[in-house]
Amino acid sequence: MERDIAARAERNGTSVSDEAKGLLGKAMLSSVQPSDKPARSAWDVLRPILVDETDEFADMMEEIEAERKKDFGLPAENEE
Repeated sequence: MERDIAARAERNGTSVSDEAKGLLGKAMLSSVQPSDKPARSAWDVLRPILVDETDEFADMMEEIEAERKKDFGLPAENEE
């Protein structure tokens, strides 16, 4: 194995220790289990940015809708 690493290092123009570090790093990354990192969907990441948890907008729209239902426009003019 040492000779293989030395041959790779010579081919790649790196030192044996740098080549060994690179190989160890790749091995460590490939051995990471999916359960080691919690999977988050894109929505889970974007939701705090896009959604107002206080529902301030929904409350405001309900108030506007309630006022709209009360407003029937100007009273009709009497023609006499």
